[in-house]
Amino acid sequence: MNERNILVVAHAGREDTVAAAWRVIESLRGSGARPVLAGDDSADLRAVDPRFGSVDVLGDSVRQDELELAIVLGGDGTILRAAELVRGCAAPVLGINMGHVGFLAEIDRDDMDAAVRRVIDRDYEVEERLALSVRVKDVDGAVVYETFALNEATVEKASRERMIEVVLEIDGRPLSSFGCDGMVVSTPTGSTAYNFSAGGPVIWPSVEAIAVIPLSAHALFAKPLVVSPDAAVAIEMLEGTSGSGILWCDGRRSHDLPPGARVVVRRSSRPVRLARLHPTAFTDRLVRKFQLPVAGWRGQGASA
Repeated sequence: MNERNILVVAHAGREDTVAAAWRVIESLRGSGARPVLAGDDSADLRAVDPRFGSVDVLGDSVRQDELELAIVLGGDGTILRAAELVRGCAAPVLGINMGHVGFLAEIDRDDMDAAVRRVIDRDYEVEERLALSVRVKDVDGAVVYETFALNEATVEKASRERMIEVVLEIDGRPLSSFGCDGMVVSTPTGSTAYNFSAGGPVIWPSVEAIAVIPLSAHALFAKPLVVSPDAAVAIEMLEGTSGSGILWCDGRRSHDLPPGARVVVRRSSRPVRLARLHPTAFTDRLVRKFQLPVAGWRGQGASA
């Protein structure tokens, strides 16, 4: 019987997360599974607690395509990192919230032991989330950088003092040019992240769409846009301007954008897979995370 390899993703900077990571590792071992750590996590956790040196390391003794699932201890940032770690395989990501305000984590730390048992029993559903394929082309049209995003791809000004001049293109047709602080291209999953802060719409995860939001644009037509999930969104840095930009994907991966650079964002052929133990209505998730007032509601739920 093949070994069941479960990636454990945790940040070593918090004492409670380190303790939770070791608890999960012991639970997995006790259930006959093999816990695995990413290389950076292994080094950081070993520095805090030498016991983590006994855990297999991804890329050394375990290949990425041998992973069954990733258990993530932390908030949305740690889950985004885990999505990057498993990007080349089919392993879903299960988030355990360690006290952060986030939308991607499935359960809170109090349910951690039950979550591990359900992982061992394969008692979970997998939810596929739309991800973005992001490519940067130079002035000659050659692809110079390629990555993905689960939340958003943002084109931002590289200098605080100087705005950038861009042309926005949708499906091969120019829409408008303007000066701005940047552009956010968001998935429904990312609609409660940077998109939300920038005044973009909250999009239910079941809706397949891409949101495009200008940041502090100097233009009459600079409203948030919601386009088809199959649309190609391109942002061109105008040549002849002195402002340069930078591309950020999920706030984790970046690439410089000189004048003439072109960023093309479209739906990725490979979604991000999230493991779900307790499928919850997104409306309830919004109410809980933002502490929205619902007193006085007299509805009958889905049967209304």
